[in-house]
Amino acid sequence: MDILHLIDRLEELFNESKVFPLTRNVMVDEDKMLDIIDQMRISIPEEVKKAQQLLAQKDRVMAQAQEEANRTVEIARQKADDLVHRDAIVVEAQRQAAHIKEQARLDAEATRSEADNYVIDALTHLQNELERLTNQVRNGIRTVEEDQARRAPAPQNTEK
Repeated sequence: MDILHLIDRLEELFNESKVFPLTRNVMVDEDKMLDIIDQMRISIPEEVKKAQQLLAQKDRVMAQAQEEANRTVEIARQKADDLVHRDAIVVEAQRQAAHIKEQARLDAEATRSEADNYVIDALTHLQNELERLTNQVRNGIRTVEEDQARRAPAPQNTEK
């Protein structure tokens, strides 16, 4: 039986009791009163047990909640660490990418410079060859003209 219900019955018994005139005393049915008191004695240990069970259950729930909170905090900490680590990886990757781009730019400039030098060397060599061939052609023409001039008959003077 519920202890509060028994207290309500005790209060009803008191309210139904007869008052002694000119005093604050009341006449209570002894059997009813002792019956309610006996029921309270029986009910109180049950209520205490229920309260202890509720306290134990509360402690278990609190322990589970604390454990869950600790797990949640640990998961959040791990995620934060992962994000920091991932950010560090991204920063390192960006640094390496910038280094690779700079190295590629330097390599391209060096290749362009080497190509320009090769073209200058090749064109200078070609120019020298062309000048040598041009000189040979001029010399060949001069030689042929000289041979031709030697072979040609001398002009005769017809004026006499």
